[in-house]
Amino acid sequence: MFEDLKTVDPEVFASIKKELNRQREHIELIASENFAPLAVLEAQGSVLTNKYAEGYPKARWYGGCEFIDQVEDLARERVMKLFSAEFANVQPHSGTQANMAVMMAVLKPGDPILAMDLACGGHLSHGHPLNFSGKFYKVIAYGVNKETECIDYDEIEKLALEHKPKMIIAGASAYPRIIDSKKFRQIADKVGAYLLVDMAHFAGLVAAKIHPNPCEYAEFVTSTTHKTLRGPRAGFILARKEFGKKINTAVFPGTQGGPLMHVIAAKAVAFGLALKEEFVTYQHQVASNAKHFAKLMQEKGFRIVSKGTDNHLFLVDLRSKDISGKEASHLLEGVNITVNKNLIPFDPKPPAVASGIRIGTPAITTRGIKEEGISKIAGFINLAIENRNNTKELDKIKSEVLEFTNKFPLYSQIK
Repeated sequence: MFEDLKTVDPEVFASIKKELNRQREHIELIASENFAPLAVLEAQGSVLTNKYAEGYPKARWYGGCEFIDQVEDLARERVMKLFSAEFANVQPHSGTQANMAVMMAVLKPGDPILAMDLACGGHLSHGHPLNFSGKFYKVIAYGVNKETECIDYDEIEKLALEHKPKMIIAGASAYPRIIDSKKFRQIADKVGAYLLVDMAHFAGLVAAKIHPNPCEYAEFVTSTTHKTLRGPRAGFILARKEFGKKINTAVFPGTQGGPLMHVIAAKAVAFGLALKEEFVTYQHQVASNAKHFAKLMQEKGFRIVSKGTDNHLFLVDLRSKDISGKEASHLLEGVNITVNKNLIPFDPKPPAVASGIRIGTPAITTRGIKEEGISKIAGFINLAIENRNNTKELDKIKSEVLEFTNKFPLYSQIK
C-alpha cells in the first residue's frame, strides 16, 4: 500500500518520466505555463492531500485541522502582503472557479456584464456562451481598436453607458499590453458597476511592481497561481474587506466543497517565494525577454500584434508567412518548440485554425534563458517556418534545439 509509484504503477510512472523528459528537451513558449520550483512540487505532493477541511480556519466542519489552518493562514497572509490586499480567499481550485465565485457573490442570473471578447484576447470565463459566465449572465463584449490593436477605453465607456452593466471585467488571456485598471474604475463608477480584474496572466508582474496593482482600483481581483506566479495550478481571490463574507460563502459552499489543502500549501510556498528579491529580478527578465523576442520576430518579417508587448507574452500574425497558427504549432512541436495557435484581433480564420501563435517567456526565463538565448530561439522558429517542407533541415533544427536545451538543465535533482 505504501510502496513507491514506480513499483505500484509502472505505466503511470513511465508516462510521468516521459513528460519530464519532454519538458527538459522542449523550448516551452506557452504563455500560461511555467516550471514550478521543487519546493512547490514537494508541498503539492505532501500528506496534506489526505486531509478534508471543509470550511475556513477556526471554523472547519471536520476535526484535526490545527496544522491545516496554519497552512491556509500562511497562504492568505502572504498573498495579501504580496498584493497589498484587504482580504483573500485562497481556496479556489482554478482561476475560472475564482471568477465564478466572485460573480455568484454579487450578481444574479441574467445580470449584464461587460467583458473582453475572446477573439480579441479575453478569457472563456469572462462570458463565452459555452462557459458558465455566458450561460448565467447577459454578456456585452468589448474589443480592441482595429488600428492600434489595443483596448479602446472610449468604446468601453460608450458600451457601459448604453448597457449599464452590473459588473465590468478587465483582464485577458492573450493581450500583450498593460491593462489600465484606473480607467476601468472610472468607467465602472460612471454606471455604478463592480470592477473585477482578472490578473491571472500578469500577476507576477504586479507582484514585482512592474505592472500597476489592480487592488488599488477594483472591488475584486482574481488570479491563477501558476503562469507568471510560478506556483501550482490553482486560483485565488482578493477583494475589499467589506466583500469578504460574501466571497467566502460563494466559494464554500457556493461553488466548492472541501479545499485542496496540499495545493493551498503549494500556493503558500509560491507566495513566499514571490516576496523575495530574486522573484523581482526574475520578473524583470521575463518582461525583458518578451520585448526582445517580439522585436527579433518583427525583424524577421513577422507581424507582431499591437507592434510589441508590455508583459510576458506577444501575438505573432503568421499571414505574411502563408501559414496558419494550427500548422505552425504542429510544425514547431516537431522541432521541440511548444507554442499554441491563437486568434489575432479580427482574425479571418476560425479559432480551430487561427492566423497566429501566442508566445510567452515565463517558462524559458525560469530555465535561465536570457537575451542571447532568445535570439537563438527566434532563429529556430524562423528557420523551421521557412523550411517547413524540408525534412532534412527540420531534423537539423530539432538537433540544434536539443543541444540548446541541454545547456539549461531542468529539475536536475529529479533522476
